[in-house]
Amino acid sequence: MSKILIRGAKVLGGEPQDVLIDGATIAEVGTGLSADGAEVVEAGGKVLLPGLVDLHTHLREPGREDSETVLTGTRAAASGGYTNVFAMANTFPVADTAGVVEQVWRLGRESGYCDVQPVGAVTVGLEGAKLAELGAMHESAAGVTVFSDDGKCVHDAVIMRRALEYVKAFNGVVAQHAQEPRLTEGAQMNEGVVSAELGLGGWPAVAEESVIARDVLLAEHVGSRVHICHLSTAGSVEIVRWAKSRGIDVTAEVTPHHLLLTDELVRSYNPVYKVNPPLRTERDVLALREALADGTIDIVATDHAPHPHEDKDCEWAAAAMGMVGLETALSVVQETMVETGLLDWAGVADRMSVKPAQIGQATGHGRPVSAGEPANLTLVDTEYRGRVDPAGFASRSRNTPYEGRELPGRVTHTWLRGKATLVDGKLT
Repeated sequence: MSKILIRGAKVLGGEPQDVLIDGATIAEVGTGLSADGAEVVEAGGKVLLPGLVDLHTHLREPGREDSETVLTGTRAAASGGYTNVFAMANTFPVADTAGVVEQVWRLGRESGYCDVQPVGAVTVGLEGAKLAELGAMHESAAGVTVFSDDGKCVHDAVIMRRALEYVKAFNGVVAQHAQEPRLTEGAQMNEGVVSAELGLGGWPAVAEESVIARDVLLAEHVGSRVHICHLSTAGSVEIVRWAKSRGIDVTAEVTPHHLLLTDELVRSYNPVYKVNPPLRTERDVLALREALADGTIDIVATDHAPHPHEDKDCEWAAAAMGMVGLETALSVVQETMVETGLLDWAGVADRMSVKPAQIGQATGHGRPVSAGEPANLTLVDTEYRGRVDPAGFASRSRNTPYEGRELPGRVTHTWLRGKATLVDGKLT
């Protein structure tokens, strides 16, 4: 593999430096570097980050290849600056056995655009009744460390306790989709003023908050790790903050869309805004931003949820829940967190690369941009502004809530172990 010299990049948003990649590794970081025969990338003040890591991606394969495949999903990931994604288990068949997670893992290796770490189901068939083969999935070639029934809540406290006890043996983590099912029957959107005015079934904040409260207490009792998926309410923030103050081993994620969008958008009845958990209020959005800034919320995760055209281009009640997010996540974080002064680029690297890699034990990812480290890198033109055009997405699906919206920043280059997967905004 040839040498690559990235010249004049702002590493983590700092002063311009040169970064020399030799094969799969960063060979040197400094100023005035040169290398005979190296391919030169003129960064021109662009920001260089460690490759992004998404702890919450839906790749849909096997079973829903009409929505996404591992190949198209990882191409979308590379376009968005990601070098590692964690693929959720709600596929068909469900990723609840060693055989299925190994299939997804091997498809990721074959794609070559980013590393794919399968997330194993907590329960058989995501049915919440019986623990899946947690140990076998961990011991498989895929080496599963994160387990989730995402899309459904592990609502039975006994099952959740057993899962936490089981994964503790190998330092795994249970990622909970916090949604009390009885409190959200028939729910269409956030419960509040807008749902009352529109006459749509409300999704109360307490349906999320009550499950989080239960699970952090279970994690404390067991002495195990719990991760909260797509936290979306101000009340949830306070529960997680309280749990961390007690020393409970809890981490939490927020999605880009919950950092930017509110339930006021549902007034349009456009199903592109239908998502689980639902878009919340402006008060919740501001609380989520502050919590991400102060570390109460540990990471940003996309919850990239692709759907075919016919599943979203229909009446609100019949539409599927979910949004694609891999190709716009960094831009939304730049708008909501960097341009508001809540995070600098080092903070973005921490929330979108370092910490998700740590939580998911993604070896070789989320590492410092320094000599001897794997060359998993993302170069961002932070001065760019443009309107989102889903026709240009690498994802197989187009259900983005940002179509036509102007967002800042554009990933120009992505390197996976020194191999360019994105060059000048184009996939290799």
